[in-house]
Amino acid sequence: MQLKHIQGYIQSIYFAVYDDKILLLDGCCKADVDRIHDYITLELQRPISDLKAVVVTHMHPDHAGAANQLKARYGCKIITANVTGNWYSGFDGWCMFVSDILLTKWVASRLKKPRKNIWYWPRLQADYLLSDGDLIPDFEQWQVVETQGHTDRDISLFHQPTKTVYVADLAVQVKNKFIPPFPVFYPNRYKKSLQKIEQLRPSKVILAHGGEVAITHEDYLHLVSLAPTMPATHWRATKSKLAKVFKS
Repeated sequence: MQLKHIQGYIQSIYFAVYDDKILLLDGCCKADVDRIHDYITLELQRPISDLKAVVVTHMHPDHAGAANQLKARYGCKIITANVTGNWYSGFDGWCMFVSDILLTKWVASRLKKPRKNIWYWPRLQADYLLSDGDLIPDFEQWQVVETQGHTDRDISLFHQPTKTVYVADLAVQVKNKFIPPFPVFYPNRYKKSLQKIEQLRPSKVILAHGGEVAITHEDYLHLVSLAPTMPATHWRATKSKLAKVFKS
């Protein structure tokens, strides 16, 4: 297995490349679909049919946006967490989805990326729903690790032979410092997820926003210290800003 990395629209894209198959470690942005195709067929010089599976670690636009389209175009399987219901459900969920789309566009503008269509249907056509400790079908070297907190369905991927773990948005690296993601809907789960990853004793930790990093015990403690004690969500952030406006 070779772990390949390219830059996506606003996040890193990782491929687990084998002699006869390829696993995409996350569902990327909708704007990344052609980039994924061209990388596999032109740079790796492999048929696109070698893309056998796509993992969706959670439902945010830069982690789920390309998955359904990749499946529709190329027939790959979609793998995600075994959690009931949809993350973006009901009216509140739809408002949150729109705000996440706008946040992704804002990040892209800050990164000076061209404007692209990132709108996607926020319901997965999943083939496999996996729980903590399950192995990915046809890629049994990879184990699912539940790392909830950012949302109610986050998963990380642990490559057992090399002790490499892809943690998606469990942490974000900004100016060589680690910070928790936004939002953190479940602070207690988030802290337990950090502890779970540290207990794996990984040789490598890979972030969706920050690349391959080494995280020390002190870094884990720092992340725990920065983690909110109450849910840090879109609505709470909006209410806080509104309160400041009306006080001024």
